[in-house]
Amino acid sequence: MKDSRTSNKERKTGETSIALQLDVDGSGSASIDTQVPFMTHMLELFTKHGFFDLSIKGEGDVEVDDHHLTEDIGIVLGQALREAVGDKQGIRRYGSATIPMDETLVTVAVDLSDRPHLEWKAELPAAKVGTFDTENVHEFFWKLALEARMNLHIVVHHGCNTHHIIEGMFKATARALDEATSIDPRIQGIMSTKGSL
Repeated sequence: MKDSRTSNKERKTGETSIALQLDVDGSGSASIDTQVPFMTHMLELFTKHGFFDLSIKGEGDVEVDDHHLTEDIGIVLGQALREAVGDKQGIRRYGSATIPMDETLVTVAVDLSDRPHLEWKAELPAAKVGTFDTENVHEFFWKLALEARMNLHIVVHHGCNTHHIIEGMFKATARALDEATSIDPRIQGIMSTKGSL
């Protein structure tokens, strides 16, 4: 296990430029600037509820739309999470959280299994929240799961306000990851009968 569970990542393409720093064992401190105000808001919530320290500076071709920047933030955050957790010695591996957000109820379960999968049981009633295309939320979480190499299940039990539904997803994912990445002194080595993930 690494002494410091942190990661610094950069990604530059013809469409986006992202610099990200993550500390899994943080206090919920966020410094987020993404050029996509709705994603900035969601990532600040994610940071707070996961007790991470997260800094993101993201720029992209938002004059086209928010897709590339949203997707690439998911990619870089997933890569940073995987690197920060390291060899996964002593971590709980599994985590879940159910979050009520006014009329909405969302459950998220994660397994840091090294087998990426996104199970998405959600309908977003509105195509946009402000200027943000809500179809990008699925893209963000799929890339996060893929690059973190985690099994991520997102289930919306009920809800009618799209902002509330998405906010519940981000908060529940953060809380599930906080549990999954936490160190349990009872765990010797890797939490698997196979001895590796």
